[in-house]
Amino acid sequence: MALEKVLVVDDDQNICDLLRMYLEKEGYSVIISNDGEEAVNKFNALKPDIVLLDVMLPSMDGRQVCREIRKNSSVPIIMISAKNETFDKVLGLELGADDYISKPFDAKEVIARIKAIARRMGNIATEQEENKEVRYDKLVVNMTRYEMRVNDKVLDTPPKELELLFYLASNPNHVYTRDQLLDEVWGFEYYGDSRTIDVHIKRLREKLADVSPHWALKTVWGVGYKFEADEEQLS
Repeated sequence: MALEKVLVVDDDQNICDLLRMYLEKEGYSVIISNDGEEAVNKFNALKPDIVLLDVMLPSMDGRQVCREIRKNSSVPIIMISAKNETFDKVLGLELGADDYISKPFDAKEVIARIKAIARRMGNIATEQEENKEVRYDKLVVNMTRYEMRVNDKVLDTPPKELELLFYLASNPNHVYTRDQLLDEVWGFEYYGDSRTIDVHIKRLREKLADVSPHWALKTVWGVGYKFEADEEQLS
């Protein structure tokens, strides 16, 4: 899956210029915004494929921008911020960001993260032709269309949540550690920590609470997580 158009949102023009230089050198089309409200407007009008989003912005901060984007879109969002405490990172992920990079950063790392997201999205959408979709009672996860259906209704879901659920549901009743899930879903390029998994599981559980008695996202204490399904769901 190609991520060709990047929206860079930061009130520091020097950072915007630096990212533009590196991104354009890699062949990306770049849209710049220095203001939160303007960023939402540009996102809606220009439909970028990925967003690099600072937290501290005039008129509307990055967290609110993330909320606004997530109301209608599951486009990947990478937050870039000087606020690098664990709380800030977890909050960004809970709001719907797919990744979080702390300032100061190396522009080459940002490029690597974008490529990693594109690669993961492309791999999951194209590999295993016979298994682009998993179905359970009242739940369908389709990686060709990158959508999740619950009770026949499409729920807007960020790509990383979909990829994580698809991986777990494709391997029902198998327990995975957080590190295994980071390797399989985020890839070895990911620089974050295992609490990222906890945040995404929490968001998925909020969407899937009480949907069906025949399957569930389960915590295996001291180990990790599994998608637990009744035997009749596997036939």
